[in-house]
Amino acid sequence: MGYTPMMQQYINIKKDYKDAFVFFRLGDFYELFFDDATKASQLLEITLTGKDAGAPERIPMCGVPHHSAQGYIEALVQKGYKVAICEQTEDPRQAKGVVRREVVQVVTPGTLMEGKGMDGKTNLFIAAAEKIGARYSFCYLDISTGEATATYVDGANDDLMQQLQSLGIRELVVSDAFFDELKELADVYSIVLSIEEDAMSAENGAMYTTASPDDLHATIYKLLRYIERTQMRSLAHIQPFNYQEVEQYLNIDTHSKRNLELIHSLRGGDQKGTLLWLLDETVTAMGGRKLKQWLHQPLANQQAIEKRLGVVTALLEEYFLRMELQELFTNVYDLERLVGRVAFGSVGGRDLAQLRDSLRQLPAIQKQLLESGRDNLVALGQALDLCEDIERYLATAITDNPPISIKEGDVIREGYNTRLDELRDASRNGKDWIAQLEKKERERTGIKNLKIGYNRVFGYYIEITKSNIHLADLSRYERKQTLTNSERYISEELKEKEALILNAEEESAVLEYKLFTEIRETMKQYIGRLQKIAAQISELDVYAAFATISEKYRFVKPVFHADRALKIINGRHPVVEKMLNKSTYVPNDCVLNEAENMMLITGPNMSGKSTYMRQVALITVMAQMGCYVPADEAVLPITDQIFTRIGAADDLAGGQSTFMVEMLESQHAIMNATSRSLLLFDEIGRGTSTYDGMSLAQAMMEYIHDHIGANTLFSTHYHELTSLEEQLSHLRNVHVSATEQDGRVVFLHKVKEGPADKSYGIHVAQLADLPTEIIERAHVLLEQFESQNEGEVKIVEKRIEVPVERIVEKRVEVPVERIVEVPVERVVEVASATAVAEPSAQLSLFEEQTQEEQDVLTELRGINISGTTPMDALQMVYRLQQQLLKK
Repeated sequence: MGYTPMMQQYINIKKDYKDAFVFFRLGDFYELFFDDATKASQLLEITLTGKDAGAPERIPMCGVPHHSAQGYIEALVQKGYKVAICEQTEDPRQAKGVVRREVVQVVTPGTLMEGKGMDGKTNLFIAAAEKIGARYSFCYLDISTGEATATYVDGANDDLMQQLQSLGIRELVVSDAFFDELKELADVYSIVLSIEEDAMSAENGAMYTTASPDDLHATIYKLLRYIERTQMRSLAHIQPFNYQEVEQYLNIDTHSKRNLELIHSLRGGDQKGTLLWLLDETVTAMGGRKLKQWLHQPLANQQAIEKRLGVVTALLEEYFLRMELQELFTNVYDLERLVGRVAFGSVGGRDLAQLRDSLRQLPAIQKQLLESGRDNLVALGQALDLCEDIERYLATAITDNPPISIKEGDVIREGYNTRLDELRDASRNGKDWIAQLEKKERERTGIKNLKIGYNRVFGYYIEITKSNIHLADLSRYERKQTLTNSERYISEELKEKEALILNAEEESAVLEYKLFTEIRETMKQYIGRLQKIAAQISELDVYAAFATISEKYRFVKPVFHADRALKIINGRHPVVEKMLNKSTYVPNDCVLNEAENMMLITGPNMSGKSTYMRQVALITVMAQMGCYVPADEAVLPITDQIFTRIGAADDLAGGQSTFMVEMLESQHAIMNATSRSLLLFDEIGRGTSTYDGMSLAQAMMEYIHDHIGANTLFSTHYHELTSLEEQLSHLRNVHVSATEQDGRVVFLHKVKEGPADKSYGIHVAQLADLPTEIIERAHVLLEQFESQNEGEVKIVEKRIEVPVERIVEKRVEVPVERIVEVPVERVVEVASATAVAEPSAQLSLFEEQTQEEQDVLTELRGINISGTTPMDALQMVYRLQQQLLKK
């Protein structure tokens, strides 16, 4: 025996939505069947039951009430699933056979429009990407606000995933061919991949691609088609994709955003302790989202930055104006998302009332700006569209405090529609008439507890308790219902009035709903204007927030110039300063110029090296966002990119150790940086052996110095590297000072010129209260190691280049303090070393030779130079030297 017609209908619908939970509408419930029911019951913790569906065995089933379904849908979507909502699209009273049902929307992780878990100050983006040669065409949009962006992403698949993670994007639309390539990596990053092979037609999509290059269009059309197919609603509120030219923005890669704690804290992953946490003094939800967007992508255009700074300056100096504006902003609702609901047809009466009340603030906002006397504020005021016609329309149509549900009535204001007013009057007067009838019947019968009531099944009725029935003239009544303790009747005059009242109420409800849908459709023509005003208010909100924090924390206006020099006087880490007492924070200078734009920072652990480096980056970010900065003076270049390698972190999911993550982040920075970039490297090489680490650190510094020329802060515990100041002309040594008091280290947190004299590592361990036995033993071992290592290699110098043949055939003498390192086949580089022998003593490799010297030469001749790494060569040469010295 086959399935019932209704179940066969479900099966046919499910075939088209295999990757989604199908919420199948049955009366007042959404039901799920088969595997959907089994899995959903576990995920949602609801009861799994069964249903007779025509098959020999009952099929699994679970369900949720339709009025509370939104919470269950949101829960599934937040877990990374899709939900297809299948509604009855036919009136059951008019249906012949099974009621027609269709999927009316697919809710996915990137298309959730509303829910309790949605953060008003965070965009919910959905993205699409396709490969174009060695890069990706990439676009993303927020369906709830209509904001849309298109750009390019360079790099490998992992770079694309990190870009998604940086923007908080949980769903990526790709072609079927690209799906398999990304699937495994997407699972690691918890990104939902969705396949879309079709595209919106170029004719329909042209309005969305006005400013973007042609090779981005296909990806944009694919994303729009996916949204069309899943949402099945108007896309009228989707704005033209804003093409982001890379050179117009300060690029901060995902690693650097994480290391600098711009949006999320390294400790708990929340916003406390981040730059966003410090800066967010915005009042509106859309202002909060705008701030986060600016933080993701600060500007790299000096004119645009200075324009923002000019508005912040004006608001900073106009205290009362700023306070008045922020007070007005508190009465502005989330216009962007309200407009999104208008376009989707999901806007309610209360939403339109919020929209109307928000528009009522615009004249006062404009008045404040125009009366400021500041040219830039006046210009902003003049640009505001007050939308007075829209406000008047909504004021005429919508009541002051409409209910949440449209079907509850009292959404349309009296006077808007004559027929609706007549029906309401009939209904209202009818109810007054019934109240009068109840009073008259009580007087006629003498029954004080006689009442006239109403329910949906039996309509209006006269209820008399059984103990009082003998007082009533039953010839006037017709029995309608018998209850345990009373009887319900109806009279002829009540029956006549009932028809009038109920018809008026039903017709009123139908008419009111029709009028509301017309209002909703009319509002769609205003979407563009409302989005523009929303963008203007959100920017003003951010400017006011910048002025507020600049005043609160004594920030100063940065000055930009065309060169690469950077000058920060008494700079501070704004977040650390906020979390500490202002009076306890120690400010520091950072001065880089064309002659010396590399800084090698030494000093003990916990002294503040990382904080110092981060504060330079944060000051750069804040300045290029258009905000004042924490310093006494800041003269800055326009930085195109910031790269950081700060802190220790592994990637267990990706199978990468702490050291591998360090090397990958370093490689990404070095391969992508330009002379206009800012590089921050903290403790490079500490994840491997001392020799390996020191060699890598030196090699990176030399490469950055010789080939990139970027402004660079490089901190290290390898004190040997400080001698590079003599070799690298653009390098300067500084150190974070500390001192000893009563055998304990005291951190002064002050950056001073020159290298640090010692590491204080054991002192820091002492501060951590390690057992005394460990501390004492560590001091003993340290003395032994230092005495043993007096003759070890300190640093490799790039000083002389001697072909190998000249050493072997021409008997060229090489001083003992210059140890041979062989990085390439035809060249040797000479290293400094402090020998155990007297410093003045020199050894020629080609004097009257002893057996030991002949053995060394024999081994040298047999070396495969092209297969020898610099580090292996250094260690080998040191060993051979020790062998010669022991003769």
